[in-house]
Amino acid sequence: MALKDQFLHNPRCSKSREALQLLQDKGVELPVVEYLKKPLKQAELRELCWLLDVPPSAIVRTGEALFKQLKLKPRGISDDQWFDILAEHPLLMERPIAVYRGRAVIGRPPENVLGLL
Repeated sequence: MALKDQFLHNPRCSKSREALQLLQDKGVELPVVEYLKKPLKQAELRELCWLLDVPPSAIVRTGEALFKQLKLKPRGISDDQWFDILAEHPLLMERPIAVYRGRAVIGRPPENVLGLL
């Protein structure tokens, strides 16, 4: 399976909006996926982490209130468990993430997305 070019976006996040605008200003029009409305499946999350070259724990927002509500700990959770957690609770996924031409990058800071061009 190959993740298609896309911009994983949370429109309520200023960094996500800024990164999307940076790409659009460069003429890159990626399909926008509001991942909170259309969560990624486990297989997609696995591929995304492979493209990012990071373990799933690296795309978890540990500062989210939900992280604390679920009583999660940064350590002691397997990759498979993280994929389960992220598939069930997309709010915990770092944002934004741009996938373009077989590569991916986390848009924090937003300028990181320009590295895909």
